[in-house]
Amino acid sequence: MSFRLVLALTAALGVGLLQAQAPAEKPAAPATSAPAEAAAPAGPVKPGDATAGQAKSTVCAACHGMDGNPATAQYPKLAGQHENYISRQIGLFKAHTRDNPIMIGFATPLSEQDAHDIGAYFAGKTSLPGVADTKLVARGELLYRGGDASAHVPACMACHGPDGRGNPGAMYPQLSGQYADYVTLKLKDWRDGKTWGDDDRAKIMPVVAKGLSDGDIAALASYIEGLHAVGTGATAAK
Repeated sequence: MSFRLVLALTAALGVGLLQAQAPAEKPAAPATSAPAEAAAPAGPVKPGDATAGQAKSTVCAACHGMDGNPATAQYPKLAGQHENYISRQIGLFKAHTRDNPIMIGFATPLSEQDAHDIGAYFAGKTSLPGVADTKLVARGELLYRGGDASAHVPACMACHGPDGRGNPGAMYPQLSGQYADYVTLKLKDWRDGKTWGDDDRAKIMPVVAKGLSDGDIAALASYIEGLHAVGTGATAAK
C-alpha cells in the first residue's frame, strides 16, 4: 500500500472517530411566545369623583333626571343622596340582591369605582323640596319623630335624622323631599317582608314597617315628602 493511500485512510478514519466522539447536538428549543402579562389588578376604590360621575350618570337621567330630580313620582330622587348609599344600592342591583330588571341592566356593567363616582355626582346636587298633605301631617309627624310604641314602630328620625338627611356613615339614606308615591311603595314592600339582602342592614326596614297600617304609611310618606332642612325639620304642607 502506498504511503499516500495510508495517509488518506488515516485521515478518513480520524474524521470518523471525531464525529463519533462528538456529543450529539441538542435540538433547538421550540420557539415560544413570551408569557402574556397578567392583567393589572384593579386598584383600591377611591372616593367618588363627581366630575367623572357626571359623565357616567347620563344613562340615569332618563328616569332620575339630569340633576337627580325625576319628573315623575314613580322614580326616586337621587339628588343630595349620600355617595356610599347610592354605591351600595348599585352593588345590590348588580348582584341581583335587590330585584329590579331595569336597574339590574344598568348596574351590571358598572365597576365599584363607577358606582362611587355616580354617587358623588348626585350627592352634590340639591333635592327639590316637596309638599305634605295638611290632613296627614299630624300623624306623619308623630310617627316620624316619636314612632308608635303600641305598634312596635320606632321613630324614623332615630336613623334618618330630624331633618331627614340620614346618616352617611351608617349608610342610612336621606329621606327629606322624597316622593310620597315612592316611599309608600317601598314601605309596603318592606311591610310585606321584601328585603334587599340578608345582612343586618337589610333586615332593619322590614321589622320597622311591619306594624304600619296603610293609613300610617300614607301619612308618613306624605310627611317625608314635605320634610326639608329649613329650621329644625320643618315640613311644608298643602
